[in-house]
Amino acid sequence: MREIFKAYDVRGRYPRQINEKVVRLVALAAAEELADGAVIIGRDNRPSSPSLREALTEGLLAAGREVIDLGVVSTPMLYFASRHLPDVAGAIMITASHNPPTDNGLKFTRADAVPIASGSGLEQIRDRTERLSLSQPSFDAKKGGCRREYDIKPEYFRFLSSFADLGKKRFSLTIDCANAVGALELPIFEENLRENLSVDRLYCDPTSTETPHEANPLKTSTLDDLRRRVLERKADLGVAYDGDADRVGFVNERGEVVSMDLIGALVARRILERNPGETVLYDLRSSMAVPETIEKSGGRAVECRVGHAFIKKQMRQEGAIFAAELSGHYYFRQNACAELPTAVVLSLLASMAESGRSLSELAAELPAYHHSGEINSAVSDPAAILARLSEIYADGHRSDLDGLKVSYWDRPPGERWWFSVRSSNTEPLLRLNLEADTPEMLAAKKEELLQVIRA
Repeated sequence: MREIFKAYDVRGRYPRQINEKVVRLVALAAAEELADGAVIIGRDNRPSSPSLREALTEGLLAAGREVIDLGVVSTPMLYFASRHLPDVAGAIMITASHNPPTDNGLKFTRADAVPIASGSGLEQIRDRTERLSLSQPSFDAKKGGCRREYDIKPEYFRFLSSFADLGKKRFSLTIDCANAVGALELPIFEENLRENLSVDRLYCDPTSTETPHEANPLKTSTLDDLRRRVLERKADLGVAYDGDADRVGFVNERGEVVSMDLIGALVARRILERNPGETVLYDLRSSMAVPETIEKSGGRAVECRVGHAFIKKQMRQEGAIFAAELSGHYYFRQNACAELPTAVVLSLLASMAESGRSLSELAAELPAYHHSGEINSAVSDPAAILARLSEIYADGHRSDLDGLKVSYWDRPPGERWWFSVRSSNTEPLLRLNLEADTPEMLAAKKEELLQVIRA
């Protein structure tokens, strides 16, 4: 059972690793971890999610909890509900994000979308679950718990409408949801903004059992169909949600994938135009174009480690208004420092409407550097490799915020570069990101670093 408890959530193969029996026990354990109050639950559209919903409900009712069932929702809808519904202790989402449909899992938050992850309560839920599995507890729903259904979508879409400032401009969108719950975000475009937008749906049927591709926009190969469709339909923007719609990727009007960190820079720029002096976080894998854009726009740029639980905590500590990750997670203070990817879509459209420029033209205004993307290497001793890299590159500016990052960005233009190497939280891998002024410098340093990492 222990293997299903990951760094940020519970996740495993159904029914071998995660099943109704396991979820009932996890529900009892989670109820003990949460403060007093109701527990919100939601689920994605995986085949196993309905039966796991019943099991989750049974466990929470047996713990005496009121259960507020949102039904099939996106994860951002669940986060929104955890902030806006009164007398709530927390929320649990049944999803395995971009994992295949044969997997499932659970994401946990306290009230106000405060995540429960490794270091903030998930280990306690794991340990209680293991103890409960030995005691064979009773799941008697007569202990005072009750269940009610609640439709959060109307309130959620009204909230999202505050990010839509398109004037009288009209745009065409192609949206790829990989037949997952991102399709539930579409009413904001098709109904609330129908005077401004025409929407071309690509794989947007959450009732379908077809999985056209992995619902993971970080992998650019999953965007191939979207790129072709944008060009065929002459769309102004292509949008791709991940499996539970807490991440989003973009294709410009030329059918080109736009890096997720640069999208974060564009959104930050617009936010700072209206909120000068605010703090914006960016994850340490991001292009230097991101902090440079934040600072040029009058903001305070703060580097942060990778992972939603860490970023949400630091946002609260720093009072940040926005944060962006290279993986396509985008966080807004207005949504309890939680993900709100549809607000990113609306912000980009608003920037396009106000400027009269396309996404490719907006992105061309940002500093242009050469980024490797994330390169994974299977290794047997990550600590030893990190120590070796630290020794070799001791003359650079070092950060131990998350693994090892060494920067030479204070060198003259044409000679600047940096790299970041981190251990995976879930696999025996080292993850390398690097960036340089020139493609020649990038290629040379990439080869140099991989020779050490893969030696």
